[in-house]
Amino acid sequence: MCGNNMSAPLPAIVPAARKATAAVSGAALGLGHGWAEAFAGIRTPHVKYICPHAPIMPVTLNMNMAMPSWFDIISLSPEAEEDESGIKRAAENIKALIDQEVKNGIPSHRIVLGGFSQGGALSLYTALTMHQKLAGVMALSCWLPLRSSFPQVSSNKDVHILQCHGEADPLVPLVFGCLTVEKLKSFVDPANVQFKTYPRMPHSSCPQEMMDIKQFIEKQLPPIN
Repeated sequence: MCGNNMSAPLPAIVPAARKATAAVSGAALGLGHGWAEAFAGIRTPHVKYICPHAPIMPVTLNMNMAMPSWFDIISLSPEAEEDESGIKRAAENIKALIDQEVKNGIPSHRIVLGGFSQGGALSLYTALTMHQKLAGVMALSCWLPLRSSFPQVSSNKDVHILQCHGEADPLVPLVFGCLTVEKLKSFVDPANVQFKTYPRMPHSSCPQEMMDIKQFIEKQLPPIN
């Protein structure tokens, strides 16, 4: 349903405890089941959580061996060549997943898009290039892809963004997060961008980050009375 080829299984879903009036599409969280479990621990009753699995594909950085990945990664240096066609193709698949939720009765402005690492990068790119308004974006331990040639931001110039990063991240260093937040503030209302860092947190999550995510979701997706 979501990915660059047919090797990705269907998303892991945490259903709403009552009628779903909003959704969190962890539409780029990578391995869906792990994040579905994390969301189950902070769930909000009226929110449906959708966590797709990244497809299996060869990745240059992984010596061209196959692994779960939304697009190819050539290098993790700031000036590395990027898989532009793969990023755009993956973003279209995420947009299709959001379109499906809209057809299911959840308007786009009641959907938060989020992702971790490469998934967070894809979430940012997707949110800032789509024509439907979103409730928010969660960008965890990631970067903004194609930032040097980023297209005109369409409908989400006022979107609220929660960006989180571990200060001890050895894989995607904190400087990536710092550069990203400054770039984001040139695209969207700076007052709507939160940047939270966590001491000693590596390329992973922590309880405080999960609580910050929960609060962000509850603020952007309040119950409908």
